[in-house]
Amino acid sequence: MTTFRTGLALAMVLGGPAAAQTQDALYVKSLAATCAGCHGTDGKAADGSSIASIAGMPKEYLSAQLKAFKAGTRPATVMHQLSKGYSDAQIEQLAGYFAGQKK
Repeated sequence: MTTFRTGLALAMVLGGPAAAQTQDALYVKSLAATCAGCHGTDGKAADGSSIASIAGMPKEYLSAQLKAFKAGTRPATVMHQLSKGYSDAQIEQLAGYFAGQKK
């Protein structure tokens, strides 16, 4: 994470706010890529899959569900373990990313 922060700081100095936004977008997209194995690219699960497509779901709903998985209050098979690997800020970033994807 330190390398990311150093790179982000350097991007802000050399490229200004636009470069920092690009770094942020790449960071969030890399977080979202960890979901692709089950939920599909950009949150669009394969047709006929028992796994939910999460693209285009409301941000508030996605965030609440991820936090419920993390707390263990929503039943799941693997999402309990996966969601514990994200900070609340990362959960908000993921929820925002998937909410912005087309269904």
